Amino acid sequence: MTLLILVALLAIFAVVLLSKTIKIIPQARAGIVERFGKYQQTLDAGLKTVVPFVDKVRYLIDLREQVVSFPPQPVITEDNLTVSIDTVIYFQVTDPVAATYEIANYIQAVEQLTMTTLRNIAGGMDLEQTLTSREEINVGLRGVLDEATGKWGIKVNRVEVKGIDPPPSIKDAMEKQMRADRDKRALILTAEGQRQSAILTAEGNKQSSILNAEGDRESQILRAQADRESQILRAQGEGQAIQTVFQAIHDGQPDQSLLAYQYLQMMPKIAEGSANKVWVIPSEITKAMEGLGSSIHEIAGIPQEATPRTRVDMGPTEPQLAKGSDELGRSEASKAVEEAIAAAEAASNPGKAARGAGAGDTTPAAEAPPAPGVADAPPPAGPASPGEPPAQ
Repeated sequence: MTLLILVALLAIFAVVLLSKTIKIIPQARAGIVERFGKYQQTLDAGLKTVVPFVDKVRYLIDLREQVVSFPPQPVITEDNLTVSIDTVIYFQVTDPVAATYEIANYIQAVEQLTMTTLRNIAGGMDLEQTLTSREEINVGLRGVLDEATGKWGIKVNRVEVKGIDPPPSIKDAMEKQMRADRDKRALILTAEGQRQSAILTAEGNKQSSILNAEGDRESQILRAQADRESQILRAQGEGQAIQTVFQAIHDGQPDQSLLAYQYLQMMPKIAEGSANKVWVIPSEITKAMEGLGSSIHEIAGIPQEATPRTRVDMGPTEPQLAKGSDELGRSEASKAVEEAIAAAEAASNPGKAARGAGAGDTTPAAEAPPAPGVADAPPPAGPASPGEPPAQ
């Protein structure tokens, strides 16, 4: 029984001895070994052995990069405004012995150093610079912390400013200022847009007025030319119509019966007037028409006997427009009509032609050139007009 108790005690002692002798250090860790309270060695990762009951692993230091976020800290700027700044620090332990024995709590030390450095940097800036100089603040913090924590076995890799919060009153003022700036830019852009629109509209109206004026001028010119040509064509058409009618009258050789018939056809038209209430036809209408026909026949210069048919030159069938001058003369057709009319009057009433020549012209009638087409025609045999001497 005593032997069993002794064996059990030896087994327990062996287990305790092994636990005190063999140490397992995790990856990215460093073990600080002390012997009788004094630094002995630094154990890296893996299975390590120490002297049991003499050496002791006092601290296990994490060698990985660590991230520490500090709460917002009140900072007074150069223009005496208080802002809250919170930061994030990325650091790594490079010397476990220094981090263990040079500083009691390196995380707290880094936090306090960050607060003092941040207040020092922000105190030299005004509010506007503090809000817009994050990179400058980060570089200043990293430089100061890296220099101060080097002897603690700590390396500060990065320092980031998470946020800068001004007081509520400053926020309201900044929002009003930003809103005013935006409104100002909007008004400026609106005014510039309206100016450009007005300029473009004015240029468009100018071009439109110029084009409208040019179009009106050209249309008036074309309309005037069209009116001129239409008047020329109308005058030529009327001349050809008169010439054709006059030629048809000469070709038809009208007599008193035809004139009487025309007179009868015109009588209903004479009676169509609204003022004519009563229309009386005399019984001697036949004699009146005979006398009227003979009178009209004589007055119109139509000979009672047939005269030789002389064709009058009709002129060109197509209308000819005058070219090269704005002033139009008489066309050849009009001249032909006038010559034909003069020839007919000379043939029907030679005495009147001679008297007219004697009264208005200083040239003797005997020397006047004969009318074209009727130079060889015999004088009319009918009676002369009243008041005129018989033809010689």
